[in-house]
Amino acid sequence: MGDDRPILTAAETRAAEAALFAAGISVDALMALAGAAVADAAWRFAGPVPTLVLCGPGNNGGDGYVVAAELKARGVSVRVAASGEPGTDAARAARARWGGPVETLADARPASLLIDGLFGTGLTRALAPEIAAALTRLAAAARHRVAIDLPSGVATDSGALFGEVPAFDITVALGALKPAHLLLPAAGRCGRVVVGDIGLDTGAATLRAIGRPRLAAPGPQDHKYSRGKVAVVAGAMAGAAALAAGAAMRAAGYVELIGGEQHGSPRALVRRPWTAKALDDPRIGAVVVGPGLGRDRAGRMRLDAALAAGKPLVLDADALVLIGRSRHDRLAGHVLTPHRGEFDRLFGAGEGDRLARARAAAAQSRAIILLKGADSIVAHPDGRAAMAPIAPSWLASAGTGDVLAGIVGAMLAGGRAPFDAAQAALWLHADAARRAGPALIADDLAAHLPAALAACL
Repeated sequence: MGDDRPILTAAETRAAEAALFAAGISVDALMALAGAAVADAAWRFAGPVPTLVLCGPGNNGGDGYVVAAELKARGVSVRVAASGEPGTDAARAARARWGGPVETLADARPASLLIDGLFGTGLTRALAPEIAAALTRLAAAARHRVAIDLPSGVATDSGALFGEVPAFDITVALGALKPAHLLLPAAGRCGRVVVGDIGLDTGAATLRAIGRPRLAAPGPQDHKYSRGKVAVVAGAMAGAAALAAGAAMRAAGYVELIGGEQHGSPRALVRRPWTAKALDDPRIGAVVVGPGLGRDRAGRMRLDAALAAGKPLVLDADALVLIGRSRHDRLAGHVLTPHRGEFDRLFGAGEGDRLARARAAAAQSRAIILLKGADSIVAHPDGRAAMAPIAPSWLASAGTGDVLAGIVGAMLAGGRAPFDAAQAALWLHADAARRAGPALIADDLAAHLPAALAACL
């Protein structure tokens, strides 16, 4: 796919650590690697400033004691405060190697740099009130804040918060990213996330973070059809379909807007009237249907024709509403791009874990689900999933989803598998938004897609 990175759940992290232990790596040695990785990240971020390390009772706290010792060895003025006595052998050994005084959390004085080693991966409940209050107080008084693996108070797999959690500048993910690093609201507390290598085997991960895709520039033998032909089905609101078509044009060789207005720009966009045979052209590599389609009888007729055409489909907006009314059973292999409301209408309303719900929906529909949002997710029916970094907030604007649908269509028509096409489109969409900058409107995105595409060549 590209520069994607593995993501491990709490259970997968424990299994990967267990595999290291079975291979003869000790808990103490793994803790030493983790502490050194965090200390190095903190040193590069904040430099030799007065530091307070908070340590919990488990191995995350043990990592904290190692961090304190590492920074002290570099000449940093370090203090340690603990929420209680170490509860594991490795944590007790790490505290003994620290060798310095340990303050109580309640009485700890702030420092310029706060390093949170209270609780990391695997937390399942809220912090005790006195611990949460101390963390909040010390974080508010610090100039710089670093979290070990995850900010304390975060649910690893769902990204939920167990109460109020301070925002950190940097989070050092140990061994691999975790879902909470990319899922809101937790991702909003992590700041910049860096991965500290501790030797975990992540090869079996079924969840990945979407990175820059690898794209190929057209070669000397390419032509407009070999680069991919996209058909965009228009309907009641011509502007939405035109946005999708304009975006597709930037990454495909040939784009047709079918059933829309027969005037306007760009001139390179081919416009054709809707007919019952409009999608019969064997050169069409993907069909985008839904943006501006309408929810009336004419819209349903065009959707049914698209579903019967035997082409890879991108189903968005009004198409999803129409599908939700009939529970259509011909979705397998296609790409669905719902936002939260459309997703709930399709698969039932629910709260909680977006990742689990997206995976369940993909398995149920046998389609690729691109669940849109600030923390977008792409789920495959076989259980694989990919998560996008938090998207620029200016994408919360009408029509940006239509642009995304067009980019997915172009990636499909160009020959990418649906799961990969959805991921590549998400990255390009977000990068174009970053280039467009604040106060963007959907029309701006297509103009910035060439630069986003060029960055992937």
